[in-house]
Amino acid sequence: MHIIFKKNSIGVDDKYTVLDLDTFSLPDGSLHTACCVIENIPIFELGQTESLKALHANLLVEYGKQNWDYCDQAIEHLTGKWGGELDTFYVDLKARIDMYKTLDLGDNWSPIIHKQ
Repeated sequence: MHIIFKKNSIGVDDKYTVLDLDTFSLPDGSLHTACCVIENIPIFELGQTESLKALHANLLVEYGKQNWDYCDQAIEHLTGKWGGELDTFYVDLKARIDMYKTLDLGDNWSPIIHKQ
């Protein structure tokens, strides 16, 4: 797996599976979405690729809505998929969700990670 920024994914997503990960806000206010490029999908997952892509995309949407139960279930299902290449992302995301469950995030919370 390789990590790229979305603006650099033009043409890559025609040949490989490209999945969004996190979006970052830099000090200048610009937003950048990190993506992973999956080059080799295990043969036994090929028939599930589109549904797994949709589940991954929905995970990020529901994460932004603070729908933690959906996220927990999606992460449980997605862990081990993609040949395990995204497992560290899912573990990290699950840890963030578990922390967020204990906090009052308020109405202004955003899934965007702010970098200083």
